[in-house]
Amino acid sequence: MPDTADGPPTTAPVGAGRNLLFLREEELRLAQDLLFFGYRDFTAGADQILAELDLGRAHHRVLHFVGRRPGITVGDLLGILGITKQSLGRVLTPLVEQGYVLQSTGRNDRRQRLLSLTPKGEALERRLFERQREWVMRAYREAGPVAVEGFRRVMRGLMGAEARGQLERLEQRPRPVAGRPQAASSPGGPAATDWPGTG
Repeated sequence: MPDTADGPPTTAPVGAGRNLLFLREEELRLAQDLLFFGYRDFTAGADQILAELDLGRAHHRVLHFVGRRPGITVGDLLGILGITKQSLGRVLTPLVEQGYVLQSTGRNDRRQRLLSLTPKGEALERRLFERQREWVMRAYREAGPVAVEGFRRVMRGLMGAEARGQLERLEQRPRPVAGRPQAASSPGGPAATDWPGTG
């Protein structure tokens, strides 16, 4: 689960002591408002696409991270999402049954279930990404490079150590342009309910 028990990091950024007006309660409440409304509108376009397919944000998260790390194990995906196996099962099962996600058996440990996107899943993930990409590009252009770097620093600052480590592993692992791990099974292979105890 995400390591939020001890609260956010306490390391002060360079220059934080010069002007602390942004640490007033009203400014911090504004930050909450910005996060809420920004996330609401950022996800709205993708939500519409997902709703047409009887899917939701939880399915989008799985598509995103499986697409970012083809061959990811169920255990690693659980660590990223910070949810239980039962919760992931409710999300992953329809994605497998509808042909968006492929399960394969680990080469070194056959108890593992490795996850990758099918061509159908890749197409949907790309469609969702492109809808959100335009939203982010517009905001980045309006804000400029200095603000974008500041935004990235703030977002990293909101993460705990575990989340920052997971982000670093994603950044160090470039997404393949073509080809996915060779599957040992298919959507018609091992039942989607076989995976929760593995990986």
